Amino acid sequence: MQQEAILLRTEQIAPNTRHFVFEVKGIPQFDFVPGQFVSLTEEFEGKPITRAYSIASLPDGNRFELCVNEVAGGRFSPHLFRMTPGESVPMRGPVGTFTLRSLERDALFVATGTGVAPMRGWLLHALGQKASGRFQLLFGVRQEENLLYRAEFEGLAGQHENFQFAPTLTRPSSHWTGRTGRVQEHLDELLGARRDLDIYICGLKDMVNSVREELKTRGFDRKQIIVEKYD
Repeated sequence: MQQEAILLRTEQIAPNTRHFVFEVKGIPQFDFVPGQFVSLTEEFEGKPITRAYSIASLPDGNRFELCVNEVAGGRFSPHLFRMTPGESVPMRGPVGTFTLRSLERDALFVATGTGVAPMRGWLLHALGQKASGRFQLLFGVRQEENLLYRAEFEGLAGQHENFQFAPTLTRPSSHWTGRTGRVQEHLDELLGARRDLDIYICGLKDMVNSVREELKTRGFDRKQIIVEKYD
């Protein structure tokens, strides 16, 4: 069923990336499972265009939050970036099965760019529920300024012994003292000899495919590897 999502506010959280807060018009409660997505639709020159965006938040009344990159030369993301509070966009959802399977089972989350959005929702849920599983977030971006939700993830890592935040940069400045290189280069560090945990991967399809193949060569069963990818 199509509904209307009303923009409440936006926040610039990195160059060309914004955090959006919407509410669903006419209903008191918008229920979803963290990690699901919504589809937004708009007409451009008489032709409808639909884009899917992972929800980056927990259920909160009739609200949901998105993390969106403005795509140069694109149509839909620039349209969202031009919206002002009070304007609305047609939406459908929630849908999707890229959700956290267990609060008790240890897991490694691997994300690049806005692929971290669904994992933000998982972590807020799991850590808020005092999950017994241990979670690691391996998050790859180009530069330090692209580390979406960095302060929040660092805060969660400081508050919860069962969560480790592991960012890595492919284009670090001379001041960066953390991990560098692609996420693939840090799998051995974070996994060690363990093969008894689940791996969730989200980001551009080339990264997702590469990490999945590397995990298979390490002996992980395909059922332990849960992915969501986009172009």
